[in-house]
Amino acid sequence: MCGIAGIVYKKKLPYELVLESIKKMTDAAKHRGPDGEGHFIDNNVALGHRRLAILDLSIAGKQPMSWLDKYFITYNGEIYNYIEIREELKLLGYNFKSDSDTEVILAAYDEWGDNCVNKFNGMWAFAIYDKVKNIVFCSRDRFGVKPFYYKLTEDCFLFSSEIKQILSTNDRKFVINDTVAINYLVSNMMDYDDQTFFKGIRKLLGGHNLIYNLSNNTFEINKYYEIRISKEITNLNEEDSINLYKKIFEQSVKYRLRSDVKVGTCLSGGLDSSSIAAIANKLNKQSTEQPFAAITAQSIQKEFDEYQYAKIVSDSLNLDWYITKPETSTFIEYLDKVIYTQEYPFIGPTVFMQYFVMKIAKESGVTVLLDGQAADESLLGYIRYIPTILYQNGLLNSLKIIKKIKENYHLSYLEIVKNILYFTNPSLRRLKQLNSFNTLKSEYENLVNVNILKEYGKAYKNVTDLQKLEITKTQVPSLLRFEDKNSMAFSIETRLPFMDWELVEASLSINSAFKIRDGWSKWILRKSVDKELPESIVWRKNKIGFAAPIDEWMKDLMPEIEKSIDSSKILKKYFSKTPKNLNIYQMWRLYNLSKWEQLYQIQAQ
Repeated sequence: MCGIAGIVYKKKLPYELVLESIKKMTDAAKHRGPDGEGHFIDNNVALGHRRLAILDLSIAGKQPMSWLDKYFITYNGEIYNYIEIREELKLLGYNFKSDSDTEVILAAYDEWGDNCVNKFNGMWAFAIYDKVKNIVFCSRDRFGVKPFYYKLTEDCFLFSSEIKQILSTNDRKFVINDTVAINYLVSNMMDYDDQTFFKGIRKLLGGHNLIYNLSNNTFEINKYYEIRISKEITNLNEEDSINLYKKIFEQSVKYRLRSDVKVGTCLSGGLDSSSIAAIANKLNKQSTEQPFAAITAQSIQKEFDEYQYAKIVSDSLNLDWYITKPETSTFIEYLDKVIYTQEYPFIGPTVFMQYFVMKIAKESGVTVLLDGQAADESLLGYIRYIPTILYQNGLLNSLKIIKKIKENYHLSYLEIVKNILYFTNPSLRRLKQLNSFNTLKSEYENLVNVNILKEYGKAYKNVTDLQKLEITKTQVPSLLRFEDKNSMAFSIETRLPFMDWELVEASLSINSAFKIRDGWSKWILRKSVDKELPESIVWRKNKIGFAAPIDEWMKDLMPEIEKSIDSSKILKKYFSKTPKNLNIYQMWRLYNLSKWEQLYQIQAQ
């Protein structure tokens, strides 16, 4: 896990000037790689790297790395099945000088070209300077777990792991992307395409390659991955589905334990994180007597606190357990730092809880953390999936499902009906959103992305389409961005077992009747781990996660919130007057945008 950077100049410049620019970019990401740095410059191409050593801690793993003086790579991520690929390449006549997965990527590229990425099981963002083809081949993993930002200027093409690296090369003021900002404020959606909050800076989407042609200074982007649904898996009975899911899930966790440094896990006490902890702990016992580490964030607001559940898991598995309980004063102390770290305004203070988990992990000597992102999206874990299930099951079955859901999750019939109407009707959804921000100037109303809402409305007729949409466009990309920025701020590598591409495809392919069954969400996961965890964890009815005590944290901050919002030039540009009667999350979005504007000195133009 590292920080990458690159510059492709359209005209040859003095070596010293190029080195100065690429070094600015790597210096801006030194938190991502405290274990070393490297730079490579050849003709118009400059590659930079900051290293966080996870596999092969020796100098042999240093980057940028070369292969036979033909290819040069800067790479961020982990290829979990690198051992298996390396053995395959050895049979084809390849020899290796290191035990790193970086060298395996280069050999795989030499053997299979662009198609090498289809061999990889992992998370990655890399650029390979191919001197033979005179191109720079860039790739981002299937779901975009690792970031890749880029910008094209009159003089050059830049790419990096973080936006602030690109900003470090530019002395001009930074301009807000109005489209992204408006959709963040009104719809709370911002990652559905390749745009960012910074005008002119884009991101390579997950599952895509970018090939920059050095001969004519043009580039093309190609999609190499699409989630595939297996009818063979869909047709499996319940027992076989459970066995298959459990097998792939355990393999996913096993892959993510491959490390030459200490590995632990995030533990909220919910089903997802507890399942990872249980499997990881079991596998860990096969190789060491040292207890497996887990990190928990405890909330000061009782209704958001899962401490008791995390304690049950830790006690039952005998984990090496670390706890953080951030107070309001801690939240205020780290406010600016977290907003700057995230580079974007974000959905709510829950992001802070994750940040504090990473902080404790760093202080506890844990360099790699497993986490549970995408379990809900792949296994129908949210209430918002209910409308789709009902739509596909007919009236009689739907009534039975509603009854079970009401019993299990203590929802009223009115709440269920409201969910159905809101999520299946894009026009109603847009109207409700705009009513909340009824002072938005008319010229900005048109920037609200109606198409993504229509796509949502259509997807609610087919649960698999809905899952694909949320995993690739709306929900998961934002969660991955939060995770990457928070973890790398402390030089922590996070690994996400539920985002293993084989597990995602199996999850989406498994019959939906085994995902929501008898009113229980994520049935297939519960059944897979019911022998590994206490019953009180496997069959929990309430869902919280690392939820932040937003009411407690923000009440002491309200004078500062109102002052910041009132002083924002960007918000004055968007609204005829400050919106009133907003809920606390909508108020947070206004505040977060205004703070981000200050910290990055963003122009409103």
